[in-house]
Amino acid sequence: MTVLYRTYRPQKWSDVVGQDHIVSVLKSAISGKHVAHAFLFSGSRGTGKTSVARILAKSLGMADEDIYEIDAASNRGIDDIRHLREHVSVLSFSSPYKVYIIDEVHMLSKDAWNALLKTLEEPPAHVIFILATTELNKVPETIISRCQTFTFKRPTRDVIRTHIISIAKQEGYILDPGAADLIALLGDGSFRDALGTLEKVIASSSAKKITRGEVEAITGAPNAQLVNSFIENLIAKNADTAIKTLSEVEQASLSINTFTTLVLEKMRFIFLLQNSPSSKDYIKDRISEDDWRFILAQAGNKGVTAHTLSVLLEAADQIGRARIESLPLELAVLEMVK
Repeated sequence: MTVLYRTYRPQKWSDVVGQDHIVSVLKSAISGKHVAHAFLFSGSRGTGKTSVARILAKSLGMADEDIYEIDAASNRGIDDIRHLREHVSVLSFSSPYKVYIIDEVHMLSKDAWNALLKTLEEPPAHVIFILATTELNKVPETIISRCQTFTFKRPTRDVIRTHIISIAKQEGYILDPGAADLIALLGDGSFRDALGTLEKVIASSSAKKITRGEVEAITGAPNAQLVNSFIENLIAKNADTAIKTLSEVEQASLSINTFTTLVLEKMRFIFLLQNSPSSKDYIKDRISEDDWRFILAQAGNKGVTAHTLSVLLEAADQIGRARIESLPLELAVLEMVK
């Protein structure tokens, strides 16, 4: 099977998902013939930076032989940029421009930055640079000031969820709401990572309809039973059993961070249902039938408060910085059952 993220990589402007603010500006610049000589695309991984760079190049009438892609992580030295500077002076083969797409540009060495700056200051009329980075803070201000900059948004879970449901359907599979939502969560704001997870799930599934339970089993994500047990014991103020559940998560080598996110999401849904019954349809569209029955039952207990969610949110923020990953959540349990 072909890698999904390559098969479904955007090929034209209408294929780009979640970056309308960038697409509209670039399309207007091209139609008005006001194209900058250097662009800087920044944003987290898997948000479409290099795909948009390729579409921009193609929209300018570029032939493949006049589009050059450079991985700055592997070509980061002064000699690499010197070679590029010598190359840019040569006219294009059959296109109005030569386009250089430099990915992970923040990886360039200091000397390489200085060499690139000289080219950006006085670029040949037939050359366009498109720089892409996941770490804008590492790009020198002198470079940024000479580029037209665009910040790619991190897609929401809903955007990724809709995208992978559509792609799964094109591949002949149906994702139940809980499965789609878990894959979107595991994608962590990256279309590429979400499609990688979807591909793994499809390759391992024997059925055309994929459930959340299958996704949990295939990806190693914390299962619903552990999440539900933790929430039930929190609401019942049973600290000992709640902490025991955390021990089970650790012993199974599951991600505490992912577990906490799943707990937060379900507790948020319980809280919404307790305080805003009109949110029922919004919640049901995103979860499995089993999860809906669990959330409905817990909402009747009125055991989730704004304070509960605030304590959990604070713990979630601390997990990545804690020397013992589960400790913030253990402290949160003790705080919530007082």
